[in-house]
Amino acid sequence: MADTFKNFIGGEWVEPSTGQYFENRNPARQSDLIGMWPRSGKEDVDRAAKAAKAAFDGWRLTPAPERGAILKTVGDLLVERKDDIARAATREMGKVWAETKGDVQEGIDTAYYAATYGRQLFGRTVPSELRSKWAMSVRRPIGVAGLITPFNFPLAIPTWKMFPALLCGNSVVIKPGEDVPHTVSLLVEILEEAGIPKGVVNLVHGYGAEVGEHIVRHPDIPVISFTGSTETGKTIGRTCGEMHKRLSLEMGGKNAQIVMADADMDLALNGVLWGAFGTTGQRCTATSRLLLQDEIHDEFVERLSEGARKLKLGYGNDDGVEVGPLINARALEKVQKYVEIGKQEGTCVLGGERATGDGLDDGFFFQPTIFTDIQAGSRMATEEIFGPVLSVIRFKDADEAFRINNEVKYGLSSSLYTRDVNLSFRAFQDLDNGITYVNAPTIGAEAHLPFGGVKQTGNGHREGGWEVYEFYSETKVCYVDYSGKLQRAQIDNYEASPY
Repeated sequence: MADTFKNFIGGEWVEPSTGQYFENRNPARQSDLIGMWPRSGKEDVDRAAKAAKAAFDGWRLTPAPERGAILKTVGDLLVERKDDIARAATREMGKVWAETKGDVQEGIDTAYYAATYGRQLFGRTVPSELRSKWAMSVRRPIGVAGLITPFNFPLAIPTWKMFPALLCGNSVVIKPGEDVPHTVSLLVEILEEAGIPKGVVNLVHGYGAEVGEHIVRHPDIPVISFTGSTETGKTIGRTCGEMHKRLSLEMGGKNAQIVMADADMDLALNGVLWGAFGTTGQRCTATSRLLLQDEIHDEFVERLSEGARKLKLGYGNDDGVEVGPLINARALEKVQKYVEIGKQEGTCVLGGERATGDGLDDGFFFQPTIFTDIQAGSRMATEEIFGPVLSVIRFKDADEAFRINNEVKYGLSSSLYTRDVNLSFRAFQDLDNGITYVNAPTIGAEAHLPFGGVKQTGNGHREGGWEVYEFYSETKVCYVDYSGKLQRAQIDNYEASPY
């Protein structure tokens, strides 16, 4: 008999108003039913928004260092339970245990970083242009933040959004990806244990069209943060624009690793194996394009194919496994569709089929796949696949490589392998991405630095680092005039000015 789980609303674990539930199954072993989670509806979102709104006043008036202290406790509890949470995350998401441990560690880092910001929500004190007048700015919370998170980082991304929102004094309503409800349930249990006040954190499980959409449209939720597809992000953007909501979007990527002829080939090879096939290619920063200079193309592809062929597929909680499954049947179908496109646009030199046998038949496994002879501007070179499929593109020189990198509609991450320090700094200047690595793969963001992209990857805001605290708070300017008389600013101050 499978366990049945609940929503967390107003400080209580409650059943969904719909009385309906959905299955959560292991993508590596579909016969493994993890549990039943609430298939919530609008009424559940309404209850969560009401609870969050009621809790907001008390939470915003809680001193920021005290809010930070609670998040420090959350980090401590995550440290204690790191391995167990990682195994639970692997069971429902699929990526290997070493990766989900990194996922949890990112949440730990985010908690501790947020805790320090309890004493760093700085405003500015500036001189007034008038005598006997004080001028300053402060940061203040906004209200209820609606957080909609994806499947691929079941702990890290919820913490990227939730911890800064809470530290700034907002209350939250979170809807995790329906493929990974367990990990966020475990996170909310930890927040409850750490002493988060009732109603400050509310968890509503369910599907995007039934829960996520109502969070976006809810009049009492003025802040929305979404990570997911560009198409869904566009729809959310239109709604939030009409309703004058603050919105952060983190969407797609079509990231390129550029390898110059002078690069350390072993280093570049390890980088692309990790960047393209780590997390089974299911990262917004995954290496989806490999740009190889003509002189090294053939040898590099041969060595890359040999390395990818050796990768061990399987259930991520088993020893020695390097690549897990895709998240669900829809993801598998999408990858299969793009493989057919790839066969029309290029040459499949490795993989190209669903992986079966040796414990793989009960999961959504797909062979690491490499296409060569891909032309810049083709579908394989420009469209996000979100799976273990790599498109290899030749180039002659750095100018051509940079042009190919920049021609896609996305602009999240890029990578350059070279020994030329001058070219490295050109890459920082000319590659049209929010993140550029030199001599490292396209994946590997750190929690204390801003994360995000340009063009259709996002809408200008960033997760992580210091910038996210600006998103979850507003600037308020405060004046004190202690002159004892009416001062009319520019009218009086510059009335006699010859300028």
